[in-house]
Amino acid sequence: MAEQQIGQLLDSLGVTADLDEGDLPTDALIILKAIKADGSVTLIKGRSESVDWVTALGMMTAAQTIENSGFVNAFEDEDE
Repeated sequence: MAEQQIGQLLDSLGVTADLDEGDLPTDALIILKAIKADGSVTLIKGRSESVDWVTALGMMTAAQTIENSGFVNAFEDEDE
């Protein structure tokens, strides 16, 4: 398996992110579900160059918490 750039692939899958004007994305952690040539299904993890294993673990843990609990941004609640 060879590593490859996946920007166009993510675009073709319709991947979006909720970014406000002025937000500056710095890192990315991507989980892809792929169907292999033999029909088996696999998960593949990708990440931007600057993401080390500690950051990847933290991002994955935070994402799981958000998905499982419906995390609410406390700063946004204060403004309402």
